[in-house]
Amino acid sequence: MKMENSLCLKTTNYRMPLANKILSYQFGLHPPFPLPDQVEWLMPYEDEETKRVMTIFYNRYYGDESKRTYILGINPGRFGAGVTGIPFTDPVRLEKLGIENSFPKRQELSSVFIYDMIDSLRGPEQFYSKYYITSLSPLGFTRQKKNYNYYDDKKLSELVRDYIIENIETQFRFGADPSVVYCLGQGQNFIYLEKLNNEHKWWDRVVPLPHPRWIMQYKLRSKDQFLEVYKDQLQKE
Repeated sequence: MKMENSLCLKTTNYRMPLANKILSYQFGLHPPFPLPDQVEWLMPYEDEETKRVMTIFYNRYYGDESKRTYILGINPGRFGAGVTGIPFTDPVRLEKLGIENSFPKRQELSSVFIYDMIDSLRGPEQFYSKYYITSLSPLGFTRQKKNYNYYDDKKLSELVRDYIIENIETQFRFGADPSVVYCLGQGQNFIYLEKLNNEHKWWDRVVPLPHPRWIMQYKLRSKDQFLEVYKDQLQKE
């Protein structure tokens, strides 16, 4: 199972800013196959406002050719990347970056944590110059109008396996540092990614981090401690 836009990128001149590669890839994404059991694709990239803010964001922070250390989430959610097209960046955080937008100003808990973490690491300019956040599945999923993860259903996780592999391989070629990848989630997402990485040998190491949503929903009183966990792990590299 191959994605047409990723095949095109294989022949692209890679001496170009990372932003161009990211935007070309994301804007070329389309739901590749039907989904089972009332599961629907979350597809933000056809919205013109999403394209506009993504173009501003990626040209600002990824307008160079430097390699990045990758941080992989699960799949886009309804109130973050499912709206803005930018992982863990909700409309509220987007405006705090100085990127005005017409989206409803509803925050995503994961986005709140990620930007607190980014601020603890000297802010967006420094952070995005070193790190690239994306996800195993480039498109998200919903079921009964709620966020749904690719691993929430065995049939779905098997169905999207080749799609996830192609996504990782395509984005890896954008300019990944092969020494380490950080996985958001210490459970199913980590197990899935580590198994794929053992097969395909993209990175030397997969390092799991507690998922921001889990922290904000269940461990909010310990948020500062988890910010230190992220800071300690990321500053090791």
